Amino acid sequence: QVQLVESGGGSVQAGGSLRLSCIASGSIFRINAMGWYRQAPGKERELVAEITSNGSAKYLDSVKGRFTISGDNAKRAVVLQMNSLKPEDTAVYYCKETITRMGGGFYTNDYWGQGTQVTVSS
Repeated sequence: QVQLVESGGGSVQAGGSLRLSCIASGSIFRINAMGWYRQAPGKERELVAEITSNGSAKYLDSVKGRFTISGDNAKRAVVLQMNSLKPEDTAVYYCKETITRMGGGFYTNDYWGQGTQVTVSS
């Protein structure tokens, strides 16, 4: 009943920029937190950036100063602006939103997008 749809991603050369967007739809009462994770081949999924409903953001150390996360609760959207990309940023990027939904009560769960590939060449 809640879906997250991602857009953006693609292939760029090192030093380039990409913008990822994620929009939630469904019976949403409140979005509590929004975030982006990534998973490179052979590696564990890791948190890249997260923003809470009060605007507090945190970042993976290796992306600080290069990536910016922003959220718009009214649009149910979260955006990750990625600048100065490096080959080590290559991964599948997933958005995650912690959402309280309505449906015979209120339920809070984590919902994930389908993933989008980001490839950075040197």
